[in-house]
Amino acid sequence: MAGLPLSIFIITRNEADRLPRTLAAIKALSDDIVVVDSGSTDDTVALAAATGARTLYRDWEGYGPQKRFAEEQCRHQWLLNLDADEWIPPHLADEIRVLLAGNGPMADAYEIRIAEVFPGEAAPHPLAYALPPVRLYRRDKGRYSASPVHDRVDLAPGARVARLKGIIHHFSVRSIGDQIAKLNAYADQQVSDLAARGKSIPTWRLLVEFPAAFFKAYILRRHFVRGFYGFITAMNFAFFRWLRVAKDYERRTLEKQKQDPK
Repeated sequence: MAGLPLSIFIITRNEADRLPRTLAAIKALSDDIVVVDSGSTDDTVALAAATGARTLYRDWEGYGPQKRFAEEQCRHQWLLNLDADEWIPPHLADEIRVLLAGNGPMADAYEIRIAEVFPGEAAPHPLAYALPPVRLYRRDKGRYSASPVHDRVDLAPGARVARLKGIIHHFSVRSIGDQIAKLNAYADQQVSDLAARGKSIPTWRLLVEFPAAFFKAYILRRHFVRGFYGFITAMNFAFFRWLRVAKDYERRTLEKQKQDPK
């Protein structure tokens, strides 16, 4: 596949347990795999380099800046972004290979559905909810948002978008504790982003955010089909959504106290 006009980029930090599976699935798709690390203390960088990936270091400044930097290091016209905890199954790899090796894609960007694989599962549940972000795109038609918290590709006006049939498998949950720590850190990042943009979340949402978010995850995103683990992850998602509202309220309260200490 040396002639396939595709670069693949991944951002990492302490992903030695999950990255090898991700890289093994894509090594035949591209001769230009870029791993941008933000200070791993495990074997992430060494494992990536051992597979032939180009490894670079960049201080963490948020999802958008990190992925924008990774985009700039890529050599080919077509870019595919993966997270270190995502895995491309063989049928999706074949679909991408055929798409790029043929007479040329008809679209400028492709959405790829991403479905979570929970601990104890070998693959996503057949009824699992799947998000469909743009992950495969022409570098002259799209670029990752500069936002430190919003992980999305901003497309040029008029860019043609299609969707692939395959699904990326997302092994996002190492453990319940790890998920809670990750969501807590992400809540902090979202609150900081709100403050930087001069925005806030209405206080009344403290009363409704948790049940609304639980309904969204457990019912609308079909976590109910995943048994008790689905219930647990829906609860964690709801707590995260409520926590960011609580932390934003706390931030505004402390700022007000500093301005009026009486």
